[in-house]
This record gives sequence, structure tokens and C-alpha cells, in this order.
Amino acid sequence: MDIIISFAIAVLFATGIYQLLRRNVVRSALGLVIISNAINLFLLAIGAYDGTVQSYAKAIGVRSDALPLALILTAIVISMGGFAFTFAMLYIVMRRYKTADIDAITELKN
Repeated sequence: MDIIISFAIAVLFATGIYQLLRRNVVRSALGLVIISNAINLFLLAIGAYDGTVQSYAKAIGVRSDALPLALILTAIVISMGGFAFTFAMLYIVMRRYKTADIDAITELKN
């Protein structure tokens, strides 16, 4: 199970990096969302008890570490606000310049 979770984290992180390196600003922003989800999955995986995430039915008397879960909750809330701001700025830029290509927006270079 650890190998599957590790592979899923690696695939999500690689996909996020690939999208981040694209010249389209919307895809770059979605790459940040994917990387954020990969980091949250990583924090969940390292905070699991004995390498598995315990369900409430099976976890009688077993406690997992609460710190990574609190970090994940905080990261989700902060990233939601950051992504809302980023997508609002992208919307304004796309409406003003009528393109999502970074190379086509030359007025931002000055």
C-alpha cells in the first residue's frame, strides 16, 4: 500500500510540474493546485499510523498523529484562498488581453 501511495504522490507531483511549465497561465495555475494536492497527500501518508490510514471502525484504541492532519487542514484552507485570488487575477488578465498565452501578453513585461 505504501508503494501505491508513493507512486500516486509522484505522479501527481510530476503532472503538476509538467502543467506548471506550460505557457498557458490557466494550466500553470492548475499545476499549482495539483502540486498542492500532492503535498497534502504526502503529509497524510507520513502522518498515518503503521503506514496505513486507519478508519474509525478499525481504529479502536489506535491513534494516528494529529499534527499532519492539522497541517493538511490548514494547507487546504490557505490554498483555497490563494487559488481563489490567483484565478481572479487570471480572469482579469484574460479578459483584458483576450488570451491565456504568457508570450502573447507583452504589456506585463514593462
